[in-house]
Amino acid sequence: MPKSEIKESKQIASGSIFQDLKTFDADHPPVTTIESLCMNCGKNGLTRLLLTKIPHYKDIILMSFQCENCGFENNEIQNGGKINEKGIRIKLEVVNERDLNRQVVKSDYTSIKIPKLNFEIPSQSQKGEITTIEGIIDRSVMGLEQDQSRRKQENPKTAADIELFISQLLSLKSVDEPFTIIFEDITGETHVENVNEFQRDRQCSITHFVRSEMENKMLGIFQENNDELLKPMEPESYTLEDLEGEILKFPTNCPKCNAPCSTNMKMTNIPHFKEVVIMATTCDECGHKTNEVKSGSGIEPEGIRIQVQVTGTEDFSRDVLKSETCSMEIPELELEVGPNALGGRFTTIEGLLTATKEQLLSSASFCGDSVDETVKKRMDEFISKLDQVLNGIHSITIILDDPAGNSYIQSLSDNGCDGKLTITKYQRTFQQNEELGINDMKVENYDTN
Repeated sequence: MPKSEIKESKQIASGSIFQDLKTFDADHPPVTTIESLCMNCGKNGLTRLLLTKIPHYKDIILMSFQCENCGFENNEIQNGGKINEKGIRIKLEVVNERDLNRQVVKSDYTSIKIPKLNFEIPSQSQKGEITTIEGIIDRSVMGLEQDQSRRKQENPKTAADIELFISQLLSLKSVDEPFTIIFEDITGETHVENVNEFQRDRQCSITHFVRSEMENKMLGIFQENNDELLKPMEPESYTLEDLEGEILKFPTNCPKCNAPCSTNMKMTNIPHFKEVVIMATTCDECGHKTNEVKSGSGIEPEGIRIQVQVTGTEDFSRDVLKSETCSMEIPELELEVGPNALGGRFTTIEGLLTATKEQLLSSASFCGDSVDETVKKRMDEFISKLDQVLNGIHSITIILDDPAGNSYIQSLSDNGCDGKLTITKYQRTFQQNEELGINDMKVENYDTN
């Protein structure tokens, strides 16, 4: 066998081997090149490995193979970080050619369905990759076209049926009629680009689900069958006052670098509102900080819509509780942020706007050099307007809409008559109840059939 050559670029100065794309030296990227076997011609080609971080996908390993002998090329993507606690299901309505250019990050465990054609790509039949909706269709066509010449000789009818189905797949690219494409990933690491930049992606719905025991085994996640661990623990009596006065700490991993760290959890009572659970994580390795907030009293009977006018520096200091089911809108900036974008957090108006800016910058870096110049220009202009708002130059209106009723903005008036703050409660729709999972919830006589 020929001797394998391994060439590695200069050593990474930082503690993590996964570097952000924005920190790369364009002339000397940290790429490892390995001589490896070509599965197409059997001769040796070159595999290039790049360990990096990209938004929405954490740490990843990019692999690119190229054979100079036969011209065969292939690229794959693998998750280099920890597996998410839940899987993800993304349903996208493709209505125009712009949707075909949406960038998609998917893992090895992503299944893809196109109900219109009754077509399904099982998980692990296509490798993880960064691609587009059109790229997924093209790769599917390439897979179906393999061995067609042999089929035409051995089974002409099957070959004709496949040719017909290929033409139906290719017709999707003209988008004469809208069609739906569904991604389901048990690792929870699939992401579809939002082409609406500053508005909610109303063509795309995202839900998370708990993996089954079999799906956990597919990912190599096993629970220890230890009788001692299965024994019920003796219940301990805690009062609300005990929990409010104590900070609980438990071990976890950093969501950014996956290094071991600790999460602090505390239950607190927000005046004139309710009890909430606040969780904060700080990583000593990379300095990453996160905070998450959850309601301590479940879903409210009604949804809530909160509108506040931000006209001065005193408004930036208002406390804000944004739950993980709450969406945000700023009409003056034509900005809509879905509940999944920022998650649940307890912060201030200024902190909420700063987190929105960081999220938008992260989304912009996901598109990279492939982003359209017009989109890049609009993003730069929007960030400039947001900076002016943060500097107090422009006034804005922030609208929080939470179907679960678990969001809150502090009033600056002691008597509750805050002219800048408007709170409206409303009855949820059936769809909103469905998304919250309470339509089929039995809350009375649940011990009977």
